[in-house]
Amino acid sequence: MSTLRFRSVTLDGHERPRLAGVDFELSQGQCAFLIGPNGAGKSSILRLALGLERPSSGQVALGGRSLSALAPSARAAQVGWLPQQLTFEQALTALDVVAAARYRFGESYTRARARAGEWLREVHAVELAARRVTRMSGGELQRVKLAALLAQETPLLLLDEPANHLDPAYQLEVYRLLGAAWRRGLGILCVTHDINLLRLLPDPETIRLLGVRAGQLRFDTSYADPALSERLGDLYGVAFDQFGEDQRWFLPRGDAAGLP
Repeated sequence: MSTLRFRSVTLDGHERPRLAGVDFELSQGQCAFLIGPNGAGKSSILRLALGLERPSSGQVALGGRSLSALAPSARAAQVGWLPQQLTFEQALTALDVVAAARYRFGESYTRARARAGEWLREVHAVELAARRVTRMSGGELQRVKLAALLAQETPLLLLDEPANHLDPAYQLEVYRLLGAAWRRGLGILCVTHDINLLRLLPDPETIRLLGVRAGQLRFDTSYADPALSERLGDLYGVAFDQFGEDQRWFLPRGDAAGLP
């Protein structure tokens, strides 16, 4: 079972640490969301988990080995990545984009395209296979990106705000696809700014929430935590009210206390 571990991880910044003493682990089959104010350090955690940056102190480990000791091919076999901003300058087809995501397998072009077609079908985007990605809507393109992420066939998936700037229908579709991946036993670590979207996932009570503020991990709790609204208030510096029959809609009151 693949596991991502952070042990007392610090990442220096210009004026203050971008991360300070971060400890957590995520195993295959778990679903966790990084939440917190802008600039809190959420994306920095993802970059460290991918080996795009190295910690100033502490250790990031993957599969029981220090990430710094793993070759890029070994990292690519365990962790798939969907960044917040992923643009395409070349007018590639969706099929070619998804096939290219399978580079680590060293398979033939024919085999890669065949598997790419299967993953486009998985995300209900097979009709986009021959379309150029430069001519797609945001929602269509996001489905292709998700197909490319899943086509890497890694046990852990890292995503940075995958539903950002999408209309409600496509947000629903993105979280439905994430839920399907989780049900298949994949581990998911995802940055989000909309905690209410988590209700779209299966078994939301078992979702983990990692609250990050000012470079520190303030809490590691579950979506079912009865004190979640209070934790959110402390995290964002604004009081939250709960709504709905299950009390799982969280809305800020608007009386912001001011963030550092």
